[in-house]
Amino acid sequence: MIEDNELIRENIAEMLDLANYTTLTAVNGKVGVEVAIREKPDLVICDIMMPVLDGYGVLHLLHKNKPTQNIPFIFLTSKSDKLDFRKGMEMGADDYITKPFDSTELLNAVESRLKKTALLKEEVETSLKGNHQVSGSHDMDNLLKEFTSGRDINKYKKKQIVFLEGNRPVYLFYVLKGKVKAYKTNEEGKDLVMGLYSTGDFLGHVALLENTNYKETAEAMEDAEIAIIPKDDFESLMNENPGISRKFVQMLAKNVTEKEEQLIGIAYNSLRKRVAEALMQVCKKYADLNSDKLSVDINRDSLANIAGVAKESFIRTLSDFKDEKLIEIKEGAITILNRQKLENLVN
Repeated sequence: MIEDNELIRENIAEMLDLANYTTLTAVNGKVGVEVAIREKPDLVICDIMMPVLDGYGVLHLLHKNKPTQNIPFIFLTSKSDKLDFRKGMEMGADDYITKPFDSTELLNAVESRLKKTALLKEEVETSLKGNHQVSGSHDMDNLLKEFTSGRDINKYKKKQIVFLEGNRPVYLFYVLKGKVKAYKTNEEGKDLVMGLYSTGDFLGHVALLENTNYKETAEAMEDAEIAIIPKDDFESLMNENPGISRKFVQMLAKNVTEKEEQLIGIAYNSLRKRVAEALMQVCKKYADLNSDKLSVDINRDSLANIAGVAKESFIRTLSDFKDEKLIEIKEGAITILNRQKLENLVN
């Protein structure tokens, strides 16, 4: 519990203690981050307006730290402005409680978040047990390698279609090499990129799981090699192994979440934020994250489609970023010069 108001902090801690929770407290955001990294709690409740480090800063730092990035996070604030709600949820907060509140509201929120975390943990543990039945190993990566090995491999040239929107699914696809994008085309012929895929990614599984036609088109962004897994083999393994089944259901849930976040961003985010977000999304997917300077070489049409903006607007904003020394453009490749400032635009 991170709260700079002593009375509120002690009252909330007392409520949680009475409900048989073990509660740690911090007087400001900086102390709260230190305690969370050290203790790795099951849940963080955090005020927004605090000295030293505010709640947004706390959430940002916890998400950057791998051991704490998946801890459920509830914002607590007296602010009720919609912009504050949206900013908190965009940053990855799980819930938002506005002061004043009663003990029932607080405890219900805490219980709900902890139950969801427990269910997810149970699914992962059960999945690992299921994996052991097939591969003799608890390593999901090894299981998926076994599942995809020995398959027919198709080679695709740049801009070659992997599957078309509206067609019936026949195969599950597994990317062995190269980059692939999935996009939808509207009645005016404009494309919106809905997903990016690279080595180790599956695609086409959404239509197979939903038993529907493909809802988007997949296209190679560069020369690619893709293993094709017959629909019958995929369905048999899904039915026989709960580990594989849960893995793909989780992929489906992630796919839905990502699309929701993308559509919300297109509806509400500024042009600069959408362009910055597209650049960071592509860099995180395809660039070497250990490098001091992230660099990507993808055509402007694809990048504009990812951002959901007109190509002209995208190029104009790239030019602004270049003038501001946020990026460098050389021979078509875009290099991030100031990653922190670009991420600040996104957040």
